[in-house]
Amino acid sequence: MDTSTARRNILARIRAAQGRAPETAAGELEAVESYVASHPRGPRPPLPDDLVACFLERAQQMASTVDTVETLADVPAATYRYLHEQGLPVQAIAWQTLQDMQWAEAGITVEFRKPVDSDKVGLTGCYCAVAETGTLVLMSGAETYASAGLLPETHIAIVPASRIVGYHEDVFDLVRTERGGELPRATNFVSGPSRTADIEQSLVLGAHGPYRVHAIVVRGV
Repeated sequence: MDTSTARRNILARIRAAQGRAPETAAGELEAVESYVASHPRGPRPPLPDDLVACFLERAQQMASTVDTVETLADVPAATYRYLHEQGLPVQAIAWQTLQDMQWAEAGITVEFRKPVDSDKVGLTGCYCAVAETGTLVLMSGAETYASAGLLPETHIAIVPASRIVGYHEDVFDLVRTERGGELPRATNFVSGPSRTADIEQSLVLGAHGPYRVHAIVVRGV
């Protein structure tokens, strides 16, 4: 069913109520395009100079757990330590981009594939992270499947310190600079474990995604 005529009529009535011409003038379109192209930003809260410390603090406030290591080589051992302390299985699925890391030497069995229902732990990297809200930004791709951070009960994300930005707006600045403004099929902003309070206003974790989110920040990259 074609609704374009009805839509034009509705918009024309709205414009008439505003005392404007029924059709959009060329000058109006140019003004809108200019506004969008300028990427204006509203007021933002001040952040400390140390974005890594800020991210760690805000992530914990969002019920994530955090750890820091110096190099990527330290990540497998830190992952094993976390799994062991939490009483979790030392088996995981992971993004294919993590194949070069020494998981077996650290005592973890890792398969580089998309998860199935029985997988309990998912390992991912991240596109970047946001200090303001303790948020992980994950972008899907052939080797970075979105399900790795959504289906398993425990999501462990590797966060390079150099990829921690201040604000959400900075994420889209990176996308414009590095990806020409093109987003993948799925872009997920993850701020702590999945949660809901729909049932009797009681907070329940893991309702629509991971029950645990653990971020390992790598200071040396």
